[in-house]
Amino acid sequence: MRALLVLALLAAAPAAAQEFGLPGVETEPLPDLSTEAPPSEEIIGGGIVVETLDIGPGAAEPRAAPRVAVREAPGAVLRGLDKVSGRVTDLELSVGETASFGKLTVALDDCRVPVENPTGDAYAHLTVRAEGMEKPAFDGWMIASSPALSALDHPRYDVWVIRCRMS
Repeated sequence: MRALLVLALLAAAPAAAQEFGLPGVETEPLPDLSTEAPPSEEIIGGGIVVETLDIGPGAAEPRAAPRVAVREAPGAVLRGLDKVSGRVTDLELSVGETASFGKLTVALDDCRVPVENPTGDAYAHLTVRAEGMEKPAFDGWMIASSPALSALDHPRYDVWVIRCRMS
């Protein structure tokens, strides 16, 4: 059992083997990092690479995400899932229209698509209300390509955007 522990120590951290004084183990001493700042990239004991990031004044500013031109669509196709029964239902809504799905009321406020690639993605603003709740269960934008980014949080139902309807 002790041999397994020694082998685990040797594989995981050669510096630990040196600290415990195991015979026959050749290791490099760890550098003393307490006196000076490490360079931008340094290899320390065990082959670990440490990289420091320049975040002080004069560091490069983060780049903004590229803007994508979008256009409004007259409607959207949404998909609803009843997690208890496993029933899946597609909802076709026009902007401003409301539909019922189980004990939810789903309102489509807006749907937008990229101008250069209308079939590439869909962004829909939804207001979802659950029966018996004063506040909406969801009120915001859902993105078809990233449904988990902004999702409905409901114990029984799930609703997400499939695509914008162009006609």
